[in-house]
Amino acid sequence: MGERGSVAIEFALVVPVVLLVLLAAVEVAVVARVQLEVVHAAREGAREAAASPDPAQAVAAVQAALGPSAASARISVRRAHVVGGTAEVEVWLPHELGGSLFTGPSITLRGRAVMRVEQ
Repeated sequence: MGERGSVAIEFALVVPVVLLVLLAAVEVAVVARVQLEVVHAAREGAREAAASPDPAQAVAAVQAALGPSAASARISVRRAHVVGGTAEVEVWLPHELGGSLFTGPSITLRGRAVMRVEQ
């Protein structure tokens, strides 16, 4: 086998590893983006819960912030009924690893926000 043959074999062995590393890096970036969206949605819900005594409005704010993925989200709203108390919103969103490329394991991303009740 000549030098060209060994280069071809090395290339064939290295390319799959490089592709796996690139796919893993992309998946980490996707999970980080979705986690930021979940935290943002929890913050929007907590802002609404702090301003309004109706928990349904906080849930609606979370769903609006999550967009289409809100259908699979679990949302918890706890609010004190006194000014200065806390309004807490937690959001759990399942995320399937691998996206549309292959069916991978699922993880649950969690966002939590706490704000002081205004009224």
